[in-house]
Amino acid sequence: MTPNKGDKIKNLRIQNKMTLEEVGNRIGVSKQTLYKYENNIITNIPSDKIEGLAKIFNVSPALIMGWDDTPKEYYKDAEVAEFTEYLRTRPGARMLFSAAKDISKEDIEKAVEYIELLKLKHK
Repeated sequence: MTPNKGDKIKNLRIQNKMTLEEVGNRIGVSKQTLYKYENNIITNIPSDKIEGLAKIFNVSPALIMGWDDTPKEYYKDAEVAEFTEYLRTRPGARMLFSAAKDISKEDIEKAVEYIELLKLKHK
C-alpha cells in the first residue's frame, strides 16, 4: 500500500526526530492539527502548510503530495542527487539507484557504464 500524505508527513517527522509540537510551531499550526494531518483526519492540507513541511524536511512538496516518491535529501551528496535525478527520469535507469544512496557520483557513473556494456554484450 502506498503511503498517503499523512503517513509521509509522520514518517518524515519521525525520521527528522521532531515532535508534533516542534513541526506544528514551525508551520504555524497546533500539534493537534498536525496530528490530524498525520492521521488523515484533515486531508485537505493548505498548500502553504505543505510547502512549509517540505522546507522543514528538505523534500519537495510533490513528495508529500504523493506525486514524486524520491526524496531529494535521499542522496547525501548534492552532485549525486542531481545526477541520479537525471537518471531517474531516464527510461530504463530509474530503478537502478534506489539502493545507492551512499555511493559517489563516480561510482554511479561506473555502474551506468557497466550496465551499458552489459546491454551491448547481450544485443
